[in-house]
Amino acid sequence: MEKRNILEGPPPTPAYRSVMEEYGYEVGKVIGNGSYGMVYDAYYTKQKVMVAVKIISKKKASEDYLNKFLPREIQVMKVLRHKNLINFYQAIETTSRVYIVLELAQGGDVLEWIQHYGACSEPLAGKWFSQLTLGIAYLHSKGIVHRLMPSLSAAGRDLKLENLLLDKRENVKISDFGFSKMVIPNLPVRSSPSFSHMNCFTHLSQTYCGSFAYACPEILLGLPYNPFLSDTWSMGVILYTLVVARLPFDDTNLKKLLKETQKKVVFPSNQTISQECKNLIHQMLRQANKRATILDIVKDPWVVKFQPEQPTHEIKLLETMCQPPSTTAVHQSLEIKT
Repeated sequence: MEKRNILEGPPPTPAYRSVMEEYGYEVGKVIGNGSYGMVYDAYYTKQKVMVAVKIISKKKASEDYLNKFLPREIQVMKVLRHKNLINFYQAIETTSRVYIVLELAQGGDVLEWIQHYGACSEPLAGKWFSQLTLGIAYLHSKGIVHRLMPSLSAAGRDLKLENLLLDKRENVKISDFGFSKMVIPNLPVRSSPSFSHMNCFTHLSQTYCGSFAYACPEILLGLPYNPFLSDTWSMGVILYTLVVARLPFDDTNLKKLLKETQKKVVFPSNQTISQECKNLIHQMLRQANKRATILDIVKDPWVVKFQPEQPTHEIKLLETMCQPPSTTAVHQSLEIKT
């Protein structure tokens, strides 16, 4: 062990702690880590609340992330306010780091919960999934697709169990908007095999990097895909995993995975799952031209019975965006680029 002369004084405070102290934050323990930095809990002395601080090292982060994805993440988070989304408080930038201050979810994440306790009871799965649904409905109603980046790593772009955090009352909070995308549906799109029934969301994406276990068949086939319907496929994978405690598809072999996603998902015979819940999962884990939209999911009978109140505002916004296409409209969409 290195010995210090007592005349030298205490060890120097790490630079990041000095910066945070200037802004009134007392940084605590590490609660997460990733390729680009660490996440700490911290006490905000000015408002006397606990927060999470994501500290991103500019030396470790790629230029693409710093110049494109990080500004987009901050841009998206600034406009979002919903009880089932992690709230953004502040962003601080220095020459060597970027600090993002967020709401702290003290209950860990849903993946950790399932790894510890196993499959959820259907009432608990219903509670968490209905909260996820409200959060995604809010995002989609604003023309934002999820495609989250877990744990500061550039390895994922999808909605995952580890991106669903829990507050101290075990309510779901959707986190990490590093690879979210803002899409403005301008005018309805003409009929297309991939999403003919979803005229409100017209943008097709062509790039993807993430966990194939959560990826829809269009992505696995390398086809342009509707990111809104990609979100609802991922929601189907999540709900299946909540009630079964394992993923519906084996992603260790891509060829096998692709075959599995083309078939109707199978449930274990030794678990009791209601037919309503199974029906909803089947509606989400199907080909894009028949897949449930977030509007379908919000209105689904199984989801409705777990909602404390009808999400009237989100439904109205989604219905407005999903007006039938005009036969004379010019079909196009705009994407906000950063």
